[in-house]
Amino acid sequence: MHDFRKILPVIPKGNRADIVHATINSSMLWRGCKVFKLTHNMRLQFSENESENFARRQFAKWILDIGDGKLGRDEDGETLIEIPVDFCVPSSGNPVGDIVLSTYPDLLAHIDDPKFFRDRAILAPTLEIVKKVNDYVISLIPAEEKEYLSCDSIYKCDEDVGIDRRWITTKLLNDIKCSGMPNHKLCLKIGVPVMLLRNIDISSGLCNGTQLIVTELGINVIDACIINGPYNGEMVYIGRMDLVPSDANVSISFQH
Repeated sequence: MHDFRKILPVIPKGNRADIVHATINSSMLWRGCKVFKLTHNMRLQFSENESENFARRQFAKWILDIGDGKLGRDEDGETLIEIPVDFCVPSSGNPVGDIVLSTYPDLLAHIDDPKFFRDRAILAPTLEIVKKVNDYVISLIPAEEKEYLSCDSIYKCDEDVGIDRRWITTKLLNDIKCSGMPNHKLCLKIGVPVMLLRNIDISSGLCNGTQLIVTELGINVIDACIINGPYNGEMVYIGRMDLVPSDANVSISFQH
């Protein structure tokens, strides 16, 4: 079971009370559960660098102290927790650039190293920030950019009864951004790292979350090399395909 103190359950449009109510320790079954605590940090075994291990050990202890309620001060019913300066990314006035530089130092020097990209990731809270980070990383790679545009169309669905379809223009569909689908305009370069958002062919290792490096950009097909999982190093071909949004917040049924 995961440590739910670090990642709370996601309740769409829910408030603080809804999130608390959805946690496992709010369940009637919680009183019958037995809590096991892990005592050995396996991540500290992944590096032989003692200074790096020390930093990870300090961060792990800080996270654990937050979960145990040992840190923070109460103000008007809310707990304020100060983040140590050592855990913050130094700011130069360009937040996106700062976090990319911190996560991918000397990016161009490691552009041909799959392990460099496989071991790193930036977690963003919104789709808008995801796009900003993606655009910035792509701008750093000195290669010709190719633009792919989606063809979006609405289709009839029983749930759409009552919607005036005359107001649903192509531009409106193009502007919809939702999880699990790329945006209307997708810009790529040879050498950029990408991640699949859907299961395409599980038997070939093309699953949601598979990381790849783009090797060729065709008109309707993208050539890429898998860099994680059991199919690491395999060359694959990804063609255009029809996608239907699964995001519950999208009220219009359309094909992307």
